[in-house]
Amino acid sequence: MGLPEPALRLTVYVTDSDTWHHKPLYTEIVHRAHAAGLAGASVFHGVEGFGTSNRIHTSRLLSLTQDLPVSVVIVDAPERVRAFLPQLEEVIGEGHAVLDEVEVIHYSGRGSKQSA
Repeated sequence: MGLPEPALRLTVYVTDSDTWHHKPLYTEIVHRAHAAGLAGASVFHGVEGFGTSNRIHTSRLLSLTQDLPVSVVIVDAPERVRAFLPQLEEVIGEGHAVLDEVEVIHYSGRGSKQSA
C-alpha cells in the first residue's frame, strides 16, 4: 500500500523547550497526527539553528543556550494534511510550519507485503 500521488510534506519548526499543557510540543503534534489517522510523523532534533529571535541556539559543550531546534515532518495526501492544519494552528505559538509538494517514491510499513 502506498501513499497517493501527489502528497504534501508538512514540516513544523519549533524548539525542544516549547510545550503544550506541560508536555513537549513536538509530542503533542505527533499524537494529534496519529489520532487524525495521518500516514506518519517523525521528529528531528537539531544541533544548531536560529529563528525569529535571531539568536543562535547550539548544543556545543561551552554554550549554555537551550531551545534547540526541533522539526516535526508529516507526509500524506494533500486533503488529509490540509484537514490537519487547524489542529496545528491550535497548538503552535512561536515557530512556523511549511508545506511542500512531494513525490513519494516508496512507502511501506512493517507487516506490508513485499515482492521478491
